[in-house]
Amino acid sequence: MVVRRDSAVGEQVTAGTNKTTKAAKAPEVAPVKKAARKTVKKAPQKATTAVKKNPSANPEAKAPKSAVEAPKSVAAKPPKNESHTALVRRARRINRELAEVYPYAHPELDFENSFQLILATVLSAQTTDLRVNQTTPALFAKYPTPEDLAAANPEEVEEILRPTGFFRAKTRAVIGLSKALVEEFGGEVPGRLEDLVKLPGVGRKTAFVVLGNAFGRPGITVDTHFQRLVRRWQWTDEKDPDKIEAAVGALFPKSEWTMLSHHVIFHGRRICHARKPACGACPIAPLCPAYGEGETDPEKAKKLLKYEKGGFPGQRLNPPQAYLDAGGIPAPPLGAPQGTP
Repeated sequence: MVVRRDSAVGEQVTAGTNKTTKAAKAPEVAPVKKAARKTVKKAPQKATTAVKKNPSANPEAKAPKSAVEAPKSVAAKPPKNESHTALVRRARRINRELAEVYPYAHPELDFENSFQLILATVLSAQTTDLRVNQTTPALFAKYPTPEDLAAANPEEVEEILRPTGFFRAKTRAVIGLSKALVEEFGGEVPGRLEDLVKLPGVGRKTAFVVLGNAFGRPGITVDTHFQRLVRRWQWTDEKDPDKIEAAVGALFPKSEWTMLSHHVIFHGRRICHARKPACGACPIAPLCPAYGEGETDPEKAKKLLKYEKGGFPGQRLNPPQAYLDAGGIPAPPLGAPQGTP
């Protein structure tokens, strides 16, 4: 549209030039006015040249370079008949862009070993990672091993887990999980997918979190943020988590799966929110088919940013050093002022 306006401006100036030239040629009277005629001829030509050579002189012709300032028309919606090759290229470019925005992306659950990670992941159902992180220090301190938790008094565990919601069901899950680890795996968290999914309360999502972050084995974590974003980006239209995992996994090398999950989930929590995405502050706006579903005004969009992007504390009480170096703020412990939006 900007190009059309540029063209329109050029045509108007040119037309004006022709009229001005004709008007100047009409009164051929005294020789004194010849110099004036030459001046009139040259001046519009310079103006026309300026418009042609420097379209940016027109404020309306300026195209913003950053995605934060991008107007709605900048977003390049992929065609409905986008080929598989084009989809792969677009998806991988999105991941590369997100890797630059979130070089410190990490699992947002506090843990020091695989047992703590699997417990925290099970407890994160139907609540935030922040609330889990604020609750688990007491749990880990009192029950540091599977053997300790397997023999725990359920009522005492329930009291600790109460802040996470559904605390009775979660108590049964973590105690049952601990008993299974003791009885079937010698008190160790297994490092195979087929073994992990047999544990009480552990599905593929939890298993891949553990495999990717405790054992360094690639896996895609299909949580609610991941599901929402990959559908917005038209990577897949599947709704079943297992089918989403398969569809998205086919677009990327296996070695990228774990970090891809972190990038997407980080972006979903910080910018591409469920109810009101901050489209005007999105670094991948030109690649997003859903651009415009949220706030596109850059200034208004900035006010929607969460965690370190908005200057607020993150979800971990003990985040990685890279996150702190990037300006991230540790979350407060349970009972302290939250400070998050």
